[in-house]
Amino acid sequence: MSTHILPGLVDVHVHLRHPGGAHKETIRTGTAAALAGGVTAVLGMPNTQPPITDAGVLDAALAHVATEALCDVGLYLGAADGNAHDIAAAAERACGLKVYLNDTFGQLRIETLAALRPHFDAWPHGRPIVLHAEDLNVATAIGLGRVHGQWVHIAHVSRAEEIRLIAAAKDAGLHVTCEVAPHHLFLSTDDLARLGALGDMRPRLGTPADVAALWAHLDAVDCIATDHAPHTLTEKASPTPPPGVPGLETTLPLLLTAVEDGRLSLERLVELTSTTPAARFGIATPTESTVEVEIGPEWTLPERGWQTKPDWSPFAGTRVRGRVVRTTLRGATVWDEGRLTAAAGTGRVLTFDAAAVAR
Repeated sequence: MSTHILPGLVDVHVHLRHPGGAHKETIRTGTAAALAGGVTAVLGMPNTQPPITDAGVLDAALAHVATEALCDVGLYLGAADGNAHDIAAAAERACGLKVYLNDTFGQLRIETLAALRPHFDAWPHGRPIVLHAEDLNVATAIGLGRVHGQWVHIAHVSRAEEIRLIAAAKDAGLHVTCEVAPHHLFLSTDDLARLGALGDMRPRLGTPADVAALWAHLDAVDCIATDHAPHTLTEKASPTPPPGVPGLETTLPLLLTAVEDGRLSLERLVELTSTTPAARFGIATPTESTVEVEIGPEWTLPERGWQTKPDWSPFAGTRVRGRVVRTTLRGATVWDEGRLTAAAGTGRVLTFDAAAVAR
């Protein structure tokens, strides 16, 4: 058994369901799940009810975050048809722009080039444009970034051809970054019969060959981000289950097991989950925000007992050899041996800090 003190994780892709989704998750329960998973900073997505597509909704949501968050939280603005200039004016209060080009949960989706290009024109250069882009839309995103001189970040890459294209774009010197979600690294279509609706997410699970390609091209990946997307078990059991799975609390146990198995170095784990996402997304993380982890003893991820409000995981029953022991935020212990010790309002509101960006 070995113990290690790592920098607190920075998760650039979570769904906290505020506003409008408190039956699925709240700012308090979502950030509690983050601390339980060793995550001290999260960036929340805008496909809420109502969606965060204007300055008024953004400011109201950030005011709520300031009173409720247990870890540091930033929020994205969402691209919609016709709001490019309005949200660009509010960019300084957001952590980035999120653009949905493919089917996802919620109402936000850009379906035409005429609606998409104004966002690439108006969004302040140097600030992240994060895209849910699959298959051919990955090429669309990279091409528009090149034409408009914008940095594009491809969210939750899940297919072999996508990661190969991104690696080629990086080799060509294009300003593109990407993330991979743990469920696309540790689950595949082979798991669907067992998981049923609990394995339904967007992008959908890839084949074992896709999973192998993601691992083989991990050097082209900038961030591992959970795409934590909680829904209740009742919703998942319905005739039309919404896509998405929780992930904040299981990421480190899975990745630490990969370290123990020799698939990943501890140094690379830190780069993928903390230092690189913080640098890319302009998050000035304090050195005294840390997570103490233990590697070695085997244990089983449980069915219940999670901090996330829906209280389930697609990884329940998985044997792992890593766990979070303790999380500190700015030097204060906020998660200690399975016990939450943070108070509401402990977290701070994050915005994009250009001075913190590494190119």
